[in-house]
Amino acid sequence: MAPPALILASASPSRRQMLLNAGLSFDVEPSGVDEDEVKLSLTAERASARDVASTLAEMKALRVSQRRPDALVIGADSTLACEGRLYDKPGTLAAARDQLAALGGRTHELVSAAVVARNGARLWHTAQAGRLTMRPLSPSFLDAYLARAGEAVCASVGAYQLEGLGAHLFSRIDGDYFTVLGLPLLPLLVFLAGHGIGLEASP
Repeated sequence: MAPPALILASASPSRRQMLLNAGLSFDVEPSGVDEDEVKLSLTAERASARDVASTLAEMKALRVSQRRPDALVIGADSTLACEGRLYDKPGTLAAARDQLAALGGRTHELVSAAVVARNGARLWHTAQAGRLTMRPLSPSFLDAYLARAGEAVCASVGAYQLEGLGAHLFSRIDGDYFTVLGLPLLPLLVFLAGHGIGLEASP
C-alpha cells in the first residue's frame, strides 16, 4: 500500500527547506488561519508561548486536513517569549530593529510546535523549546545587520535567521537546531517513518 500524501500547511520557506533537505516529497498548502487574530485572543488569556505555538500548529493542520482528508498534514508554529513578553514577526525593518534592540543582551525562549493531522483529526503533536542568548547589540551593529539581511528578517518570529546572518547575533544557544529554525524535525521524521514516509519508502 502506498503511503499517504504529505502536505505542509505552511508558507514558511525555512520549514519547506528543512523537509526538502530531509528528502521528503510533499505539497505546500498554506492554511489561511488568521494567526494575528488567534494570537491576540490567546495573549489576552495570558497563554504561554508553548500554548500559542501548539494551538496555532493544530489549527493550521486541521484546517488543511479538512480540505485534504486522506493526506498527512503538517502544521507548525513558532513563538518567542522574553521576560514575560511574547514577540511576533516584525512587520517592517524598523519594527525588526526595535525587537532586536529589546532582545539584545538577553536570553529568550523560542518554542516550535508541530502537529500532524489526518481526516480532520490530530494524530500526533510535539512542542520543543530552545533558549537563545543574544550578544549586546550596538546601534551600529544593528544598522549593519539589517542592511545586509534585508526584508527577509521580517519573515522570522525573532527577526533573525539562524541559518544565515542571524548566527552573528548570539553568544549561546541551548536546544535543538531544527527547533530554533521553526520545526521539531527529528521527532517529526520518526513519526512519519512509522507511516511509511521517509528514506525507508524511497526506491
